[in-house]
Amino acid sequence: MAKSQNTTRIQQRNRAIILDAALDVFSQNGFRGSTVDQIAKAAGLSKPNLLYYYPTKESIFKAVLSDLLDTWLDPLRAMDHDGEPIEEIQAYVARKIEMSRDFPRESRLFAHEIIQGAPRMLETLSTELKDLVDEKTLVIERWMNEGKLNRIHSRHLIFSIWSLTQHYADFEVQVRTLMGDEDPYDAAPAFLETLYHRLLTPTG
Repeated sequence: MAKSQNTTRIQQRNRAIILDAALDVFSQNGFRGSTVDQIAKAAGLSKPNLLYYYPTKESIFKAVLSDLLDTWLDPLRAMDHDGEPIEEIQAYVARKIEMSRDFPRESRLFAHEIIQGAPRMLETLSTELKDLVDEKTLVIERWMNEGKLNRIHSRHLIFSIWSLTQHYADFEVQVRTLMGDEDPYDAAPAFLETLYHRLLTPTG
């Protein structure tokens, strides 16, 4: 029994090592530019050993994406329909900038896949993500109709949040080069909070 449990632990550990290495490789090169050999080398495993766990590059990528999608959608899911509108949207912005800081590889992998036409994510984009965005835009529209938010285009609001927060991860080399010794994440949260507070606060 102990031997079986030990084997399971080793398998779990190796799968985790493979997926972490794959995330590194895929986030740098995209799906098309990555190879099983690169992933095996990054994982410190032989190619046959890696293929024992995941028989194809596609199966590795799908496993990485499965973990990524929940991480990606959770910040928007957390927006409370019954909360204070400006606070809820600013909290969403804060969660997204934290994701760029803490999960830059995941952000870059997502960007690579979208740029390539999302062939392995299109179904999720057109169902799970679209349903979630539809739900939240209705909430934002309700808040606007109640006079709690300045009237703006709700979908473009969400797109702008994605653009302004994910930029820090997807273009990290450029951002850090231009910021010099200053950590971009020191001032980014306060800047974005001010920006969206001014945009969202009802006028008149």
